[in-house]
Amino acid sequence: MPSTLKIGLVQQSCTEDRARNLSTSIAGIRDAARQGAQLVLLQELHAGVYFCQTEDTRRFDQAETIPGPTSEALAAVAKELGIVIVGSIFERRAPGVYHNTAVVLERDGRLVGTYRKMHIPDDPGFHEKFYFTPGDLGFTPIETSVGKLGVLVCWDQWYPEAARLMAMHGAELLLYPTAIGWDPRDDEAEKNRQRDAWITIQRAHAIANGLPVVVTNRIGHEPDPQGGAGIAFWGSSFVAGPQGEFLAQAPSDKPSVLVTEVSRKRSEDVRRIWPFFRDRRIDAYNDLLKRYGK
Repeated sequence: MPSTLKIGLVQQSCTEDRARNLSTSIAGIRDAARQGAQLVLLQELHAGVYFCQTEDTRRFDQAETIPGPTSEALAAVAKELGIVIVGSIFERRAPGVYHNTAVVLERDGRLVGTYRKMHIPDDPGFHEKFYFTPGDLGFTPIETSVGKLGVLVCWDQWYPEAARLMAMHGAELLLYPTAIGWDPRDDEAEKNRQRDAWITIQRAHAIANGLPVVVTNRIGHEPDPQGGAGIAFWGSSFVAGPQGEFLAQAPSDKPSVLVTEVSRKRSEDVRRIWPFFRDRRIDAYNDLLKRYGK
């Protein structure tokens, strides 16, 4: 396997026109492939708007089976271009059972793995518990021709346990398709604190686990259908190396196709000088299985 891997990220805005959104995603994939990307990560729920701002049963009509139209369209592109693609789908598993699911398409077009979002938020403007059943596939890396991918989704990115378990199970990269933004009514200081916290926690996962971290977020203002302020998504998609160093970063307010190269050897080198896995006190961590305290 080559000593380096070229990774592409597609940062886009989305509207209610789902066909157009998917076309934009695919155009971004093609652009990244032209720049040499061997692996492309799309943002969370890239085929539509972030509908979880409100609770609306009609939105369940947008859910798809896997395989289904979106995964098959991405599979065709993966096969045509000979690259690995990580997409994001509102999965219809059964009547009344829906998931926020990442799909991994191999360069021959095969669906080689899925990951169902494990941590489901329920915050102002992010009413995901209404729509998504928590994932039941665990924290298992997905084997591909470009390596073992530790795919997680958005709210999962705040949890060190999720990143650690993916790393412990052999992930060579951590990937986070994301949809996160500001309440436009917040002042600039609060906006900056939120964005900086989001970047910092993910760079910390890279450092704590000695792995590259790849994050793709959406951009643009999406209105609240009930007349609220909506969400201004802050973009800022990035790739960090295993010491948290920025390898590439997209702007906060523009579409972007970002392509950068990561070293496959660097994780090994970093873990030799920062042997966090060697020094973990696994005999003393039982309380992590409790909700809080002793």
